[in-house]
Amino acid sequence: MTRSLTTGRRPPASGSTRNAVVFLHGYGADGNDLLGLAEPLAPHLPDTLFLAPDAPERCAGNPFGYQWFPIPWIDGSPEDAAMEGMARAAGDLNAWVDDLMAAEGLAPGQIALLGFSQGTMMSLEVAPRRSEPLAGVVGFSGRLMSPERLAAETVSRPPVLLLHGDADEVVPPQSLPEAGAALQAAGFTVYGHVMRGTGHGIAPDGLSMALAFLKDVLPGSASAA
Repeated sequence: MTRSLTTGRRPPASGSTRNAVVFLHGYGADGNDLLGLAEPLAPHLPDTLFLAPDAPERCAGNPFGYQWFPIPWIDGSPEDAAMEGMARAAGDLNAWVDDLMAAEGLAPGQIALLGFSQGTMMSLEVAPRRSEPLAGVVGFSGRLMSPERLAAETVSRPPVLLLHGDADEVVPPQSLPEAGAALQAAGFTVYGHVMRGTGHGIAPDGLSMALAFLKDVLPGSASAA
């Protein structure tokens, strides 16, 4: 049984939904933590619906936020609980995306995922295993979990943009090339950008790269201002 996800949303500036960007927040945060990114993106993506679901569980390490799955080295949970939690959250997120497509009349190729930290981990877990490719995946400051499973379990290959701060103190910067290598080996088109002097966060240059990528992959966005 899947769990419903409470979702923040910002409607398209034009009033017409031609595509959607789904923000997936990090461990201990909530959807509102990333929904503010719609403010600088929306003028350039006028036909885009922005959505930001809360992860399905209250966070063990921060009771005021949410988690997609437990993190053993932060909350002391068993390793198998993390993998089981990710698998369950992937089911929740897949069901949520299916509901989104039905409610908004969107096809998979009209939806992009933009994740931060644990939200990137979820994006890279879910997108390759969906039956039809999403428009694209943007992953800030995250990791590819269980890269050894990727090639055998890949069903669809949306383009991927990975971004990471070279001063990230939470998720090692080396996670970007490691994820990129595994994705490329599995047949994905992968782009990468290192945000210089940036810790565990999103710098302006990274957001600009993300916007250019989204304009390129989302239907009807390339001609927007």
